[in-house]
Amino acid sequence: MIDIRRGRVLALSLAAVGLLVAPLPGHAQTAGMERRQERRAGRDDARAARQAGRHEGRDVKQACKDAGGNRIDCRQQKRATKHEAREKSRDERMGGSK
Repeated sequence: MIDIRRGRVLALSLAAVGLLVAPLPGHAQTAGMERRQERRAGRDDARAARQAGRHEGRDVKQACKDAGGNRIDCRQQKRATKHEAREKSRDERMGGSK
């Protein structure tokens, strides 16, 4: 009878120690995770803006070439379009506007 009690006490004490040692679910990183998600969303938006600028620049250059513009002017138009997209991307990433 004593051995059974010792076994039960030992089992209960080991279970209690296991519960104390096991990590408890918490919300310690929630604020950090939210900030990280916000930064990631900002980067994703900025990346999308830059990519859209690249596509728009290609379209502008092709339209210029189709209209009979010379190579240098078409290139400058494409460059200006991409530059505007980079500025927009930077503004989105930094959270400000010009």
